[in-house]
Amino acid sequence: MKGFLEDANYSIGLLDEGATLADVIDNCIYEHTHTGKKAFYVGDLGKLVRNNIQWQNVMAPIKPFYPVKCNSTPGVLEILGTLGVGFACSSKSEMALVQDLGISPENIIYTNPCKQASQIKYAAKAGINIMTCDNDIELKKISRNHPNAKLLLHIATEDITAGEDMNMKFGTTLKSCRHLMECAKELGVQIVGVKFHVSGSCKDLQTYIHAISDARCVFDMAEEFGFKMNMLDIGGGFTGSELQLEEVNHVIRPLLDVYFPKESGVNVIAEPGCYYVSSAFTLAVSVIAKKTVEYDKLLPSGVEQTRNDDEPVFTYYINDGVYGSFASKLSEKLNTIPEVHKKYKEDEPLFASSLWGPSCDELDQIVENCLLPELSVGDWLIFDNMGSGTLGEQSAFNDYQRPLIYYMMSFSDWDEMQDAGIASDTLMKNFFFVPSCIQLSPEERFSTAA
Repeated sequence: MKGFLEDANYSIGLLDEGATLADVIDNCIYEHTHTGKKAFYVGDLGKLVRNNIQWQNVMAPIKPFYPVKCNSTPGVLEILGTLGVGFACSSKSEMALVQDLGISPENIIYTNPCKQASQIKYAAKAGINIMTCDNDIELKKISRNHPNAKLLLHIATEDITAGEDMNMKFGTTLKSCRHLMECAKELGVQIVGVKFHVSGSCKDLQTYIHAISDARCVFDMAEEFGFKMNMLDIGGGFTGSELQLEEVNHVIRPLLDVYFPKESGVNVIAEPGCYYVSSAFTLAVSVIAKKTVEYDKLLPSGVEQTRNDDEPVFTYYINDGVYGSFASKLSEKLNTIPEVHKKYKEDEPLFASSLWGPSCDELDQIVENCLLPELSVGDWLIFDNMGSGTLGEQSAFNDYQRPLIYYMMSFSDWDEMQDAGIASDTLMKNFFFVPSCIQLSPEERFSTAA
């Protein structure tokens, strides 16, 4: 592979043993406060290295294919590419991004369940053959536009828990698989494997057992039609917790050993996205406006008011929102809570507060109700676990600009990459040294990843 993008405008700070990510955040907040700059991220790329080592220790030989839509910033893609991770792409732009890294087509899969014909043609021209399919209309579209396509039949899993939204659920039934194989045989399309996906919110790991059993049934069915199946994709849903990873492995390993042993020649892959990037990024935002509101307007419906009427209640507006870094808030609950950056006394009173983005749109609510000390305009809030679903395509809403991204890595993580033989001279050119006594200017020492 070529290594790092030649036109990628960013750098990575190598942290001295005395320097920490908290120091970097403090320094950047100081600089942004004095220059009036926008929100920013600090990305710990060493976390990707550590997560990859953990994956190899727990899940090997299952190969990870990272879903690019999770976080498509260049530092993430290039570190993962250097680590040998494959990529799951959902669009032409994502396929082009990873191709520019020099990733071979065999390490790219096209996973969008509803593909545009023009993008199928692009995949065909680029030699990206492996793609997913879950219905006959999609199958016919693929056959017309990509004669060399190799399909993974996406089968549905019973992972919907009570109260969970069933919208946007993809995958075909076992009964429909036979029909799809008949169609594929008539159209001359290759079917080479099966994909399923278990949501990270699914609490019943038995779902994996049912899904792997169903996959084995599809493999057996494929033999009847003469298809040579050699790939099983167990999807994503990995949260980043080592405990969850070990629990999943404990459940699936015995079944994989029985149904898809090494001698079967079936390559088992997965699509860990949040697992790699969620905990690697921290977002810092500042308060741009503040007002007091009536307490009952903050309460969710059905919640009884219990506070003293004399206590103030605050609404804060920050310089990022759901049309930017909190876009995932429109479809799911926020998985992080705000931390106040400024120091305050332990006995300082806390007040009911809500947080809103800068658009003044009724949808731009980030946190409905939380307890915070009284903040002032210009104060900063820190959000952890912001690396997934927040750093994809740039929003076109108003004049929103993606926050600056400051990439960091510790020397110990850098040593891990060197020990693994993947720290090339080309890669090293993107690094600079960050001393324990940090005095950095974002203008001079960091670049944006926009």
